[in-house]
Amino acid sequence: MSKKPAGDGLWWWARRRSAALDVALALAAATECAAGAYGLVRVRLDLGLGAAVAGVVLGALAGLSLLVRRRWPVLPVVVALVFVPGFFGVVLLVVSLYTLAATWEWPSRRARVIVLSTVAAAETFGMVVLAMFAPNPSPPREPLPPGWVLVIVSAFVAVGMAVAPVVTGLYMGARRRLVVSLRDRAEGLETELTLLAEQARERAWRARVEERTLIAREMHDVVAHRVSLMVVHAAAVERIIPKDPAKAQQSANLIGEVGRQALDELREILGVLRMTEAQDQVEAPVGGLGELPELVEQSRAAGMAVSLTVSGEHLVYVAEAEQTAFRVVQEGLTNAHKYAGGARVAVLLAYVPNGVRVSVTNDCPGGAAVPVALPSGGNGLVGMRERVLALGGMFHAGPEDDGGFRVEAVLPSRLRLAVEPLN
Repeated sequence: MSKKPAGDGLWWWARRRSAALDVALALAAATECAAGAYGLVRVRLDLGLGAAVAGVVLGALAGLSLLVRRRWPVLPVVVALVFVPGFFGVVLLVVSLYTLAATWEWPSRRARVIVLSTVAAAETFGMVVLAMFAPNPSPPREPLPPGWVLVIVSAFVAVGMAVAPVVTGLYMGARRRLVVSLRDRAEGLETELTLLAEQARERAWRARVEERTLIAREMHDVVAHRVSLMVVHAAAVERIIPKDPAKAQQSANLIGEVGRQALDELREILGVLRMTEAQDQVEAPVGGLGELPELVEQSRAAGMAVSLTVSGEHLVYVAEAEQTAFRVVQEGLTNAHKYAGGARVAVLLAYVPNGVRVSVTNDCPGGAAVPVALPSGGNGLVGMRERVLALGGMFHAGPEDDGGFRVEAVLPSRLRLAVEPLN
């Protein structure tokens, strides 16, 4: 038997109403057994009053055994089998057989149920047959039916008293187990749905974090380089206005041009963010390897001593790869503006057998030029590393032995689209 579930139950009863039902059945069985025992002892056996009282008490105790039918379902059945031959205990037999079949696990204890129900059916059949064929001192008013009819009637009575409760109990037990199984399955499905919902929320949260990171990275790439150039030009204007107004005017014009470029790129990014789902595949124009000379020229115009070297056969890569290479050079030049004012900077674009390599290397800072103080969030190189590694490439950023600094990335050749001869 399984453990009693928590609730308002008492002892081995799961609910108080179950206890009330068993008490009512036990009282009914006790009354029927007590009356049957009195009739057997006092009327049929014609014993004394003391024996009749003892029979009544014993019959009442037999009927009260139904109180433990849920805890020990075999006990009431055994008690009923003992008293049924005395022509009483019918209620006890029917209820106990039903309980036995309904509460015991099937088929793990199938043999016990079959044996006890078979014994009960045999006893009931024999009891009815004996009652029908027993000699009657007073002759019947009407002739009795043939013997085979009495046997058939006895069989039907035995089936009704022994087999029917067992079959009903088996059906109710199977139905109860099915309900429990369906309830457990429903709870399992509910738990699984809850876990799936939590996983979906976690995936949505991760997607939002990744999207915010991507947007922040793109905004950093656009703003950091352009604003750095604007700050460098503004510092130059401040220094050369008294000495060379014409050059100061040129630097001011460059500040305006760089600012407009920054605004254009910001508008393109914000335009992509505002697109509907149907337009998600549309990408804003981004920098590519073909725009590196213009990027280097902008830094050169800001006073940086920068050179560009291109080697190897020109190859065309996917847009994301070319944009990543462009952003690596852009971030390297931005770092040179921030930390290596006056140092010489070398930009390399090399089409190598295993892909495309870009690097920005600056000499040790020094010289007459005064570095311009620019704010730094420390996320530029981290974002570049993430971009390159996401494409399966290699990234390196660190100091050189001579005191300089190098930013380098290699993107794999599998990102190549086609080969175009360099004119």
